[in-house]
Amino acid sequence: MTSPISALTGLGLGGGTGAALETGPRKAPETGVCMKTTNLAAWAGIVGAQGGNAMARRESHGPVPAGRNAGRLIVAAAGSAALLAGAVAALSVAPAAASPARASASGSRAVAQAVAGPDNDGPGGFWYGTDSRQVTISGTKAPYAEPVIGGHYGGYIGMAANWANLEDCNKIVVWSATNSSQANQNYALHLGVGTGVYYFMGGPGVDPHYNGTTSEATAWGAAQASYALADTAKLHVTYPVIWMDIELPGGPSDYTPAPDNGWNSVYTAPCSSVVKSDFVAASVDRAEVNGFADYVTSHSSYKVGVYSAPGIWASIFGTGSDASLPNTYEWTYEAFTSSLANPPIGWCLRGSASSTCASFFGGQTSASKYALMWQWSGGGGSDNGVGDFDQIDSNRTP
Repeated sequence: MTSPISALTGLGLGGGTGAALETGPRKAPETGVCMKTTNLAAWAGIVGAQGGNAMARRESHGPVPAGRNAGRLIVAAAGSAALLAGAVAALSVAPAAASPARASASGSRAVAQAVAGPDNDGPGGFWYGTDSRQVTISGTKAPYAEPVIGGHYGGYIGMAANWANLEDCNKIVVWSATNSSQANQNYALHLGVGTGVYYFMGGPGVDPHYNGTTSEATAWGAAQASYALADTAKLHVTYPVIWMDIELPGGPSDYTPAPDNGWNSVYTAPCSSVVKSDFVAASVDRAEVNGFADYVTSHSSYKVGVYSAPGIWASIFGTGSDASLPNTYEWTYEAFTSSLANPPIGWCLRGSASSTCASFFGGQTSASKYALMWQWSGGGGSDNGVGDFDQIDSNRTP
């Protein structure tokens, strides 16, 4: 059994100590650069200036309940997106029926994109997949094909659990039993990676026992990891990495009561949506991440990865040692597109969109062996009318 310290070191998750609590932006002693946005109002202002919508992870971009997109923020450059929600006990979220106007628009777009779609992802070992909300995949038996763009359906990544349900906030879990089954049937034919899971993380600010210390943040991370493993055990998971979904989702929404999930603000109660303090130290945020990672690696055979994007990652963890992820598996949602006409090959879109490429975070690049996935369309306001589309490099599967 790996000791807690060596487990974190191997993952590259052992962050630095960080500065003491303060009420304004911190500066890195060695560089003098601003490390973290600490004020919720300031953060919202940055978001508004960047595009107004929220970093919404795991939204299936078929029709959604009214107001679902209303609070979304796109933090980071003009192409930052997001992800999801939930706790996976029994809720399989199926796509809703489109309104006639929307169905007409998205349907005609899908037809045009299907003509342009490639037969398969590339180079060898790369697969197309989807995540979160259910997408419609035609056929009644394997092998199944990726919707709209073609190629083998190479994987499904769903939400195994949601911090908000650990705290009894009664939010959703975004999971499709149908897409998971289809991905696993293809995997049995040696096509793709099958099913993977992510956990929708709540930061220190939604910890009911928050006291501003790294020790409490570590315990909160471990408690969430225990919950994630328990719900993951109920699923047929074939992919060896559990993803920590770390984002600023906006809201409140049907999957979180906290607009920033408690990473930059402290709330009066986990489910209250009422901010008590507008600062969480980056060192405390990082201690929670380390606590989650250590628990997973100490109590299971799973590896640990992070789902996030460069702009969001920096706004939570700053630019110092707490933000560094030198040896940690990553799944990015930046950059992204609302069009399915030029699906990726390698880590960039094809043809006229070839300047749009995957951008990783925490010091990683697409050349790293730890860069595993890219959510290239469907997240964070990039409504393609179908769902969340991902690229998966199975050559790097740990």
